[in-house]
Amino acid sequence: MIAIYPGSFDPITLGHLDLIQRSSILFEKVIVAVLKNPNKTPFFTIEKRVQQIQECTANIKNIEVDSFSGLTVEYAQKKQAGVLLRGLRVMSDFEQELQMAHINKTLENKIETVFLATNTELSFISSSVVKEIAKFGGSIDHLVTSNIAQDLYSNIRNK
Repeated sequence: MIAIYPGSFDPITLGHLDLIQRSSILFEKVIVAVLKNPNKTPFFTIEKRVQQIQECTANIKNIEVDSFSGLTVEYAQKKQAGVLLRGLRVMSDFEQELQMAHINKTLENKIETVFLATNTELSFISSSVVKEIAKFGGSIDHLVTSNIAQDLYSNIRNK
């Protein structure tokens, strides 16, 4: 079965990568789908985020990286995926994700949402926290891969 792991991944964190690695064992193919969200101002371009994820997942054979805009369920249908994959860090994530799962089910009954809990040691990581720490010059080496850390620091210096 094909699973879609949608998100902004701005930037991809070790938490995201843990979920990708674990889901690659559960599903025949996992498509990490970077959402083009017109309501957000991303730190990295869509092309850069796709490239970053490709670099970080190059060693996982059944991972594909793509980008999309519009409804996630329509993208999943186009890719013939039967599962939307979502990560849960804290209880507030669950409330929001459950609501989205119900909405998606009303849009396409054949697509299921599967929730994976993050590993405890990674549950505090979010892309926004990583960006904030980097902006203030703090170390993010324990939160993202080295190539992502370099990209973040370089982007901050150039702004």
